[in-house]
Amino acid sequence: MNGVRAITPLIFVLLWSTGFIGAKYILPYAEPFVFLTIRYLFATLILVVLAKIMKESLKISKAAIKQSMIVAVFLHVIYIGGVFYAVSIDISAGITAVIVSLQPILVSLLAIPLLGERLSYRQVFGLALGFIGVLFLLSPKLFEGDLSMGFSTLGIICCVLALLGTTAGYLLQKKGGADIPFLAGTAVQFATSTIIFAIAAVIFEPLTVDITLEFVLALTWIVVALSIGSIFLLYYLLRRDSASSVSSLYYLVPPLTALQAYYFFDERIKGIGLIGMVLAALGTLIVTRNSKVAAH
Repeated sequence: MNGVRAITPLIFVLLWSTGFIGAKYILPYAEPFVFLTIRYLFATLILVVLAKIMKESLKISKAAIKQSMIVAVFLHVIYIGGVFYAVSIDISAGITAVIVSLQPILVSLLAIPLLGERLSYRQVFGLALGFIGVLFLLSPKLFEGDLSMGFSTLGIICCVLALLGTTAGYLLQKKGGADIPFLAGTAVQFATSTIIFAIAAVIFEPLTVDITLEFVLALTWIVVALSIGSIFLLYYLLRRDSASSVSSLYYLVPPLTALQAYYFFDERIKGIGLIGMVLAALGTLIVTRNSKVAAH
């Protein structure tokens, strides 16, 4: 059991990092909000089927429904919607992952007054080291004049909104979602997201999908591995550890995304970016080692 717990964060990061690549891969076949409507609809149906198979009730209190709907707006609609829309307007998968991975800083700062968490000097050092690593990954784009691909004002705004959305969603889930049954609470989140994305799709996008084998395979991966698998692991980690330590795992997402982007889309990694990967991984290791932190 301890071995499984030890590798759970790694499995979560590996799954989570594929989301940025999945967004870039899937978008030639469907507009972002149309695809996200399909994604969350199927994810909702899978959770309902699982609940039936496991004979678990999907009935929860009105307060739990409200909490789940609020988390859905931040963690799914604003965060996932922001990421997919940014990638759809040619923000690179790597840059999107880098910006969103600044989340540990915001979560750690806000968790102190909101959740009563305390950070040790070691964890502060680890967060700072991870932040520096992320900046190193971003620096070739910022300082070497390579701004032709991966940057646009609207795209950066979407990434920042996604960053704020995932930060708020983490904290809300940690603060009020721990006691809500996973299947019921997540089904409400996904159903809420489906409705909001469907409205956005009808208003802003042509309702067309190019259904190919590649689309079906990518959709299957994103629904099963990301919407179900990674969300389950995320909520499990948030129940077990502090928001700050779980959030620090985000520092590992840009290096893994950069490697995948290089393999699938030939997005090159500069030498300083490799140094950034090492620093991000080291910072995460420092923060998550003996990761439970004290509370006031």
